[in-house]
Amino acid sequence: MSYVHTLIQPRRRQTLAEPWHRLKGRWRNGGVEEYSLGQSHGMRQLRRLHLRAGIEVNEHQIGLEGLPEAFRGFRIVHLTDLHHGLYFPAEALAAVVELTNELEPDLIAVTGDFVTRSRNYIEPVAQMLSGLRARSGVFAVLGNHDFRVGADEIARALDHHGIQVLRNRHVKLRRDNQKIYLAGVDDLLYRADLRRAMRGVPDGAPTVLLSHNPAIIDEAADMGINLVLSGHTHGGQVKLPLIGCVYGRSERRMRFKIGHDSLGATQIYVSRGIGTVVLPVRYGCPSEIPHFVLEPLQDSLHEDSRSSYAAGWQSARPHASTLACR
Repeated sequence: MSYVHTLIQPRRRQTLAEPWHRLKGRWRNGGVEEYSLGQSHGMRQLRRLHLRAGIEVNEHQIGLEGLPEAFRGFRIVHLTDLHHGLYFPAEALAAVVELTNELEPDLIAVTGDFVTRSRNYIEPVAQMLSGLRARSGVFAVLGNHDFRVGADEIARALDHHGIQVLRNRHVKLRRDNQKIYLAGVDDLLYRADLRRAMRGVPDGAPTVLLSHNPAIIDEAADMGINLVLSGHTHGGQVKLPLIGCVYGRSERRMRFKIGHDSLGATQIYVSRGIGTVVLPVRYGCPSEIPHFVLEPLQDSLHEDSRSSYAAGWQSARPHASTLACR
């Protein structure tokens, strides 16, 4: 069933003086703007600039050591870096919600940066995300942009609309009297406390950690966490031939910036996310919605990667891989 819930965003003519006033106001308010919903011309601007927007939906099989049999085939859809605002309006967000629900996930994990700069988008993004459907629930952590705009306000709005925000805490996920753990931390630059989040989780218990910033990987590996889901980097957002992205091209500089990697026994997946920052541009680095299927580790080591497909406003090249978490 289609999810149709978009906000009315009337057109308004922009004057040449507005960008300068916006920059001055943002400077005074520590990077936060108070622009209204009516100023969002995101989709029209994208069309005018002839930018091609697409979302890759990639399915990955992940092996988790000690995964209970009841969780075999457990599906997690990962959303991150929505950046609802001027350049990612309600129409685009509605498409993400609809696309996510079509995957029929067991759990939806949203790893932060729900809005960009304006507090006026907090309630709308929470209300629209209330349309997400997953059998075991929708869980979230906050990103650095959320803290800049108002972390407590965003957390309250999400909780009010049925999305559980894991602020340095964990929950048990149960199936047939068996369980795994889902933990979440605040953004790494804003009071992240992984030890507090993991307090009470038995040693060796299968655990998935949600962290907006992938730099948590060192601490997560020290604590023996199986899998980390992160965003924040946008995969570089713009990747130019020969030059690469803002993180460079070397394997060392790209570690823990995009896609799958591991540190010791801890696996991490860093999604390119959905929205954009600074400029409404993606090049060579399309948006993505990773979709993970959990399997016992010994099963996943010998199976081929599952199918993937591209969907969204424009078609995108599919990509899939098989991941193992030791």
